[in-house]
Amino acid sequence: MQPIRRGARIHPVLSTVLCFLVGLPHSGVSASEQESPAPAKLSIVVVEGDGAINNIRQRTARESIVQVEDENHRPIAGAAVLFMLPDSGPSGTFTNGTRTLQVMTDGKGRAVAKGLRVNNVQGKFQIQVQASYEGVTSTTTITQVNSIITAAAVGGISGKVVAILVIAGGAAAGGVIAATRKGKPASSTSPSTPTPTTISAGTPSVGGP
Repeated sequence: MQPIRRGARIHPVLSTVLCFLVGLPHSGVSASEQESPAPAKLSIVVVEGDGAINNIRQRTARESIVQVEDENHRPIAGAAVLFMLPDSGPSGTFTNGTRTLQVMTDGKGRAVAKGLRVNNVQGKFQIQVQASYEGVTSTTTITQVNSIITAAAVGGISGKVVAILVIAGGAAAGGVIAATRKGKPASSTSPSTPTPTTISAGTPSVGGP
């Protein structure tokens, strides 16, 4: 067996075999086996759903979507996100019939709260959101409103707008007609037109003492 020359490169497989035979620990770790360090902190970015108005009559709500990021604003995949609805007042339930839903973030660090069905209580409520990853957690809130939205209400608003436009248009048309007739002499045969009255000042006189 030829001696190994100093400075010569050893194949990784041969190095592992030599370490096993000699009894030395092998410190070589492939890049795929290395785990990324845990983030120092998490942040939750609300992508969709904040400020949404839910229609009580349809019992539907806009889906809430959040994105979990680390301290460098890089998305984190595999984080556990918990959505929590209020126990009373304006609220709702998820598809599982409960007021809590846990979702894992995808490759883009996003989690979607699907299947929210609101109750029949009107008013504002908040969805509590909590994200956890490698022992680090973060929380935020999503505000939504339960409201009754009907076609009659929309039609009433449209009717008012139309009435205002009609009144404004009529006033504008009347102003145009008055402007075109201004300065024309009144007809002597029209009984409805008042006769203009002229008032003239007399000649002043000064008497003696």
